[in-house]
Formats: sequence, C-alpha cells, structure tokens
Amino acid sequence: MVWTVVEYLNYEPWRFLVSFAAVLFLVLNIAGIFTMAERKASAYIQLRYGPNRVGPRGLLQPAADVLKLFSKENLSPNRADLWIFLAAPIAMFIPAAAVWLVMPFAPGAVIVDLNIAILFFVAITSIGALGVIMAGYGSRSAFSLLGALRGAAQMISYEVPLILSLLGVIMLAGSLSLVDVVNAQSGGFWHWYFLPLLPMFVVFYVAGLAEVKRVPFDLPEGESEIVGGYMVEYSGMTWAMIQASEFAMMGLMAAMNVTLFLGGWQPPLDFLDLGAFNWIWFGLKTALLTFTFQWIRWSVPRLRMDQLMDLGWKILVPACLVWLFVVAGAMLVLQGS
Repeated sequence: MVWTVVEYLNYEPWRFLVSFAAVLFLVLNIAGIFTMAERKASAYIQLRYGPNRVGPRGLLQPAADVLKLFSKENLSPNRADLWIFLAAPIAMFIPAAAVWLVMPFAPGAVIVDLNIAILFFVAITSIGALGVIMAGYGSRSAFSLLGALRGAAQMISYEVPLILSLLGVIMLAGSLSLVDVVNAQSGGFWHWYFLPLLPMFVVFYVAGLAEVKRVPFDLPEGESEIVGGYMVEYSGMTWAMIQASEFAMMGLMAAMNVTLFLGGWQPPLDFLDLGAFNWIWFGLKTALLTFTFQWIRWSVPRLRMDQLMDLGWKILVPACLVWLFVVAGAMLVLQGS
C-alpha cells in the first residue's frame, strides 16, 4: 500500500505539488535556522552569550520567536495603502521560495530541471525590488519611503554586476541549466568555476550580499539614520515574513553561489562521491558560505551610499567586463589549439 502511494506521487502534478510543499517547508525552516545561527555566530564573535534559555543550548528559541510573533497584533498606519502594505511581504517572499524549485540538490534531486534556470533566477529575484518599493510606498511614511528608494537603487544597481558575473559561467558551461552547470564542474575541485572565474566569483558574492541587503550594504534598514527603513511600520507576522524572506534569500544566494562556482553537489575529490547523498556536500558548502555572510555582518561597518554606488558601478561592473574578455580570449585560444 505504501509503495503504491509513493509510486502514485511520482506522477505529475502530484510530484510537483508535494515537492513545492517540501520546498516551502524548507524555506520557512531555513529562515528559523539562520536566525538562530545568526544570533549564535554574533555572540561568539562578540564574546557574549547567545540564546541559551529556551531548550538545550537555546535551540528552541526560533520556535519561541514564532509563537511570540503569532501572538502580536498586526498593525498598519492609518494612512497606509492597506492592500499594497500587506502584499509587499508576499512579493518579497516569492523569490526566496520560487528559485529553490530549479535548484539541484543532488544527482536527480531537482524539482524542475529548467533549461533556462539561470534566466529564471535573474527574473524571479528581480521581484524583490518591487516588494521593497511596495513596502515603502504602502506605509505612507517618510522613513519607509526613503528606505525603499535606497533599497531599490541598491538592488537594481547590483543586479548589473550580478548578471554580468553569470555570463562567464554560461560561456564555460554552454548552457543556462543549473544541472548542466553542476555536471560541467565534475571531476574534482580544480574543475570548479571559482578558479577560472575568480573575479566573477568575488563579484557574485559581493553583489549577493548587496541583493540580500546585508552589512555592509544594509542602507535600506540603516537604524542610525532611518530607524527600520522600508519595514519600520510592520509588526507581528507581516514583519516576520519580511525577516524570513531576507534570511531565506541569504541562503538562496549562498546556494546559488555554490551551484555556479563551487561545484554544487560535486565532492571536492572523486573518491568522496556519495552518490544520491551528495546533497550533504551541497548543504555543507551552502552552510559554510552562509556563515561567511554572518561573519561579515558582525565584522565590517556599513558603507555610505556614495561608496556603495561607486563599488558597484566603478569597480564590480568594469571587473566583470574585463574578465569576460579574458575568458572569451582564453576560450578562443584553447579551442583553436
């Protein structure tokens, strides 16, 4: 009976619906886990205690936070455009959940092997800027609007170097499919794209930090200038959804970085191949990269707005364009020989 049900679920549309539910469950739990990891990492870096009261070593603190946020009242300003105000957190959460549908976790473990998955990633993550604008405009607050304008300028500016850094991967892999990109990096860590595309790997990493609005790129939420920025008027579960989308996007950017430049599920050496359990390698790489995001947040001061724009347009974009010519030239020379 059990095998019959499992076999039945392997057919469409049930496979997709069950997989999507699993991804949604994963994204929501990632937000809680990363919140906990953020607090623990910041505590160790600053030589203080993190959460240590709720559950063993404070492991149940995310569950306590969820219960607290569920019990808080969702307030909105009197002058707010209510529909836009409430739709903004959903618009921010959609990219964090949707892109996981095309993410390859292990050999054969991908919900949709889309042949234009990289283009899908670029298109879907662009919705995040719309959500930030909706939150700032819908709140009808000066602080919220200023934070939203900062956020939109930042996210749109850093999408340019982020997309340029993807071109090198597309050129080497010869495909827009994430599965093809991972398969092209098989055979050991010396085949991973972070080696020939090191400047683009760095650009994608930095642009990913800016897209997620993490320190030193957290100007849309600069508490010393605009309090809480575009989400200052949110409370309860609407605020929690914005926070969950930001933490889930952090995990997504780390996972995408791993997939594009660090071999995805591929082990660093062939004899370490775990077959269907190669998702362990994918998870370890993603967790390590996510830790570096947290490390930077508690170690680096915030940039000024002019410094942020100069970094994106005057350093990252030219670096990507120059390295694109280098990669194209190297490919022509190697193919000719």
